[in-house]
Amino acid sequence: QVQLVESGGGLVQAGGSLRLSCAASGRTFSNYAMGWFRQAPGKEREFVAAISRSGGSTRYGDSVKGRFTISRDNAKNTVSLQMNSLKAEDTAVYYCAAAPAWALAVVTSTAYDYWGQGTQVTVSS
Repeated sequence: QVQLVESGGGLVQAGGSLRLSCAASGRTFSNYAMGWFRQAPGKEREFVAAISRSGGSTRYGDSVKGRFTISRDNAKNTVSLQMNSLKAEDTAVYYCAAAPAWALAVVTSTAYDYWGQGTQVTVSS
């Protein structure tokens, strides 16, 4: 089992920045690719970003490319999402997730075995 706890959400004005963190415990963190997804009210869960086990590879959803950056610290068992130039449409609950493998499927939620409870991000326009 891997336990994931997100933090760092909140209310921010459009154009501002937030940094989300996800702390992992349980099994060896570096054995998992990590991802961030988000879900806005009435919408399906959307892929945001993913990072490979070593941190050497990353992928981003089209809507956040150039604005968001995912990173990880395997020594501290954490993965972070730096969000800049936030827009109202970024408002959602953001979820951290862990996947057993790094593959093309990391953009889909089905690739992930473990999920955090989510943290709310609200961007006011």
